[in-house]
Amino acid sequence: MKTTDAAAGARADDPMPLPGPFSGPPPGPSAVAEPPPVPCPVGTPDGRTAGDPRDAPTHSDAPIRPAALDRTDPPNHRDPLDHPDPYAAAQAAGVDNLLRCWVRENGLAAPGDDGVLRVPLPASGTHLHVPVVHWSATGWHRFGAPFLAGAPETAPPVDAVTLAALLTREAAARSGAPGPDPEAAELVGRVADSVRRTAVFVRDRRARPDDGPDLFLAAEQALLLGHPLHPTPKSREGLCEGEADRYSPETRGSFPLHWLAVAPAALAGDSAWTERGRPVPAAPLTARLAGRGLPLPAGHAALPVHPWQARELRLRPGTAALFDTGQLRDLGPYGPPWHPTSSVRTVYRTGAAAMLKLSLGLRITNSRRENLRKEAHRGVEVHRLLRTGLGERWRAAHPAFGIVRDPAWLGVDDPDGTPVPGLDVVVRHNPFAATDDVSCVAGLVAPRPLPQPDPVLDPAFVTDPASRAAPTTSASTGSRLSRLVIRIARRTGRPPAAVSVEWFLRYLEAVVRPLLWLDAEAGIALEAHQQNTLVLLDPDGWPAGGRYRDNQGYYFRESRHAELDVLLPGIGVRSDTFVPDAVVDERFVYYLGINNVFGLIGAFGSQRLADERLLLAAFRGFLTTVVTGPVRLRTHLPSRLLDSPVLRCKANLLTRLHGLDELVGPVETQSVYVTLANPLHR
Repeated sequence: MKTTDAAAGARADDPMPLPGPFSGPPPGPSAVAEPPPVPCPVGTPDGRTAGDPRDAPTHSDAPIRPAALDRTDPPNHRDPLDHPDPYAAAQAAGVDNLLRCWVRENGLAAPGDDGVLRVPLPASGTHLHVPVVHWSATGWHRFGAPFLAGAPETAPPVDAVTLAALLTREAAARSGAPGPDPEAAELVGRVADSVRRTAVFVRDRRARPDDGPDLFLAAEQALLLGHPLHPTPKSREGLCEGEADRYSPETRGSFPLHWLAVAPAALAGDSAWTERGRPVPAAPLTARLAGRGLPLPAGHAALPVHPWQARELRLRPGTAALFDTGQLRDLGPYGPPWHPTSSVRTVYRTGAAAMLKLSLGLRITNSRRENLRKEAHRGVEVHRLLRTGLGERWRAAHPAFGIVRDPAWLGVDDPDGTPVPGLDVVVRHNPFAATDDVSCVAGLVAPRPLPQPDPVLDPAFVTDPASRAAPTTSASTGSRLSRLVIRIARRTGRPPAAVSVEWFLRYLEAVVRPLLWLDAEAGIALEAHQQNTLVLLDPDGWPAGGRYRDNQGYYFRESRHAELDVLLPGIGVRSDTFVPDAVVDERFVYYLGINNVFGLIGAFGSQRLADERLLLAAFRGFLTTVVTGPVRLRTHLPSRLLDSPVLRCKANLLTRLHGLDELVGPVETQSVYVTLANPLHR
């Protein structure tokens, strides 16, 4: 499919056309066996192995009301995320995230028969009682309001900020650090910031629930609560309220770009972008995206900058000197509005030939989001690599999957040739029309609060008996995934659980198998977490294809260096992309196995669409066919997921407590990893 830039009439060569509706036979969900026993989803601190009967989780989708606590939710809403007060809903989301992180990263066992999770806090001389609403085999637990043990009946529940303070105090005591921990204090502040911003997003979306006509953009704007296993998913320190409204995808913000003119002596860049087979340098691409009328001095290049970043750059001595010498000229805001996508710093405009991945010095989740020069080189390098014939082979095997290419970039060097940080911009090909039903997986599974009960979620099709009660008058929080499954179930007369299994199996074939092929055939593993992974849906809502995006997330196996160098001589020299195989295996297991697929299974389970054990059995069967079927793939991931009793998993809470920036330093030490029990292993 070709896309047309409405402003310039340029047509970019699309290396990956979108597929038509899914027309092949559906995968065989009937082959899935009865659900096996669920192993404990997390590692245990006393060294017990997964599957120990003392650790067997209590699986229940119905809300648990422990008699020992005698605490009940207000009668007008069943889910804390549906609380009529947006701040209370945001608090519930923040508490859930912190507890999910703590359970995963500290190996807490499943609750006992009373359905109460007890969280020891010896550094504070107490522990928490937490009612468990849903215990997830894959980590997407749902919790009720926690209370301190022994607190009087009139005591309020522990809110997210208090919980963060208690947990960080506990982590500091375990580490043996002397004195106050500044990283812990910062984390508590960022939790407060995240909760406050989440409340704003929930309030805004309840007031304006309807999505716009651009389906890709609507999906990018859907992540109101953020990463379910991150302690501060919506913290954006440095943004004032007015800026947050304009620059946030959750509020459907938009803004014109800020433009700089770069003198030839300071300009850096590269491009493998082509139109009708002809190469196009990066500078004409950005000038075209600015539109006619930009007052660009002759011989200069037009560099787009995020408005927040433009203000920040003036305060940096390095860039201030370039302005003083005339190497940079400030042209100000110009052109039509662009929309922030789920990453905040990548911007999109309906009909434009390209998206722009801008540098943005805000700390979002674990990193300050400024493009690194090696990442810009990596995007162009991968584009050229796929054009050597590798892309054609991949497309022949999996015609409905591909990579959203980053084939060009612009930046600024100082007089000695050193890259100036904070100015590099990546020009990303935009293969999507407004009517293409494409969504990042994170947007598909993200809870979306509505101002009233969703009529699509017909009580007759909800798996939880407690949820088939009379409709409430409160808000209704559901995901687009849940709405798709229920619509298909209503249309076909099938149970939602059966639809969920088939949807999941189709996803594995359309999205996961192509990613395994690339690792097997080329030694390239992708950082395919849910926000980087796009799924294309057919008109009925089934997965029909996929895309991967992000020039940060490529791992070239060191063992395949010689093969790749034959395809593209000098590969990796500037992009720093070759990684030891052991590190590749660890990261591939986490990003594709745990974050992506286990996260999808957890969404199905926590949203009461299907039993997670059934989906784990389906995933186990899929992985078995990858390594034993007629088209076997020589990738390590299936055997690691099937045979390893434990898996290595990124620990976002510990990463934040250690003050790590995931874009800085060697890949091996950019984040903290912990060991957890493998729910697939048996």
